[in-house]
Amino acid sequence: MLSTVAALVLPEVSPFEFGTICEVFGIDRTAEGVPPFELRVCGPVAGEPVSSTVGMGVVPHHGLDGLRGADLVAIAATRLRTFPEPVLDALRGAAADGATLLSVCSGAFVLGAAGLLDGRHCTTHWMNVDELRELHPQALIDPDVLFVDDGNIITSAGTAAGIDACLHLVRRELGSAIVNLIARRMVVPPQRDGGQRQFVEQPVPRCSSDGLAPVLDWVLEHLEIEHTVTDLARRARMSDRSFARRFVAETGTTPHRWLTLQRVQRAQRLLEDTDLGIDEVAESSGFGSGALLRHHFRKVVGVAPVDYRRTFTVRAAVAGN
Repeated sequence: MLSTVAALVLPEVSPFEFGTICEVFGIDRTAEGVPPFELRVCGPVAGEPVSSTVGMGVVPHHGLDGLRGADLVAIAATRLRTFPEPVLDALRGAAADGATLLSVCSGAFVLGAAGLLDGRHCTTHWMNVDELRELHPQALIDPDVLFVDDGNIITSAGTAAGIDACLHLVRRELGSAIVNLIARRMVVPPQRDGGQRQFVEQPVPRCSSDGLAPVLDWVLEHLEIEHTVTDLARRARMSDRSFARRFVAETGTTPHRWLTLQRVQRAQRLLEDTDLGIDEVAESSGFGSGALLRHHFRKVVGVAPVDYRRTFTVRAAVAGN
């Protein structure tokens, strides 16, 4: 269940990273079919302004007691590296009570200081990876990915990766239909692969009319048919080598990985929204066979297709009650 969100702001908070949490969880979209979220902005002391990195203050309406009972505690980025013990105790208490903890960018340092990253897979902004590793050597840090979902601990890289992590959590807990509604309002992709590289040749992909956008759009409309790099390169009027290089530059991943992810995402939607059998889902999403679907689905999502469908069936039943 995901209904109560506590956004923790600490001195030297980054307004953008804090804003990503507010944008996903702080806007009333119930008229569009999105379940309501209660967003509590929490700080060390209720009503006491928290400094930011751009010379403005953030006034939390709640103190640390606002973390109690929250389904999600989201920690915005901060320049601090040491934290008051009451803050760390409150986070440990929230984790012990069953809350999911999500950090955006350098918010991971707060989780690390609380001892919550020891032995856990995590990430942060690529510029802060060495520092996080030095301060918290028991954390299992992946330096390249956009975000890491380690169950009740979700950590993300910088800036827009925080949006990816928040939307991923919404999708995980509430399903693709809800996350698509939120993403459409935000004018962002509903899901980027968490394993996508943080740093690519072109940090903001340029998909112009003479670039790859028309090809990618066409592929998304024809996922059920076979695609080779040679076929796609010919459609883009490029050599195989130029196409592969351009593809990585614009998407941050390889054609094969991108295509597999798109097919897995279509399979997720079909598993959530239809009663198609596994072989039919495999055919419609372009995997061809149930065995191939199960292989790639488990590799990307972490569970078998039947378990994924069962989970979303249970959630749909709970939401309807």
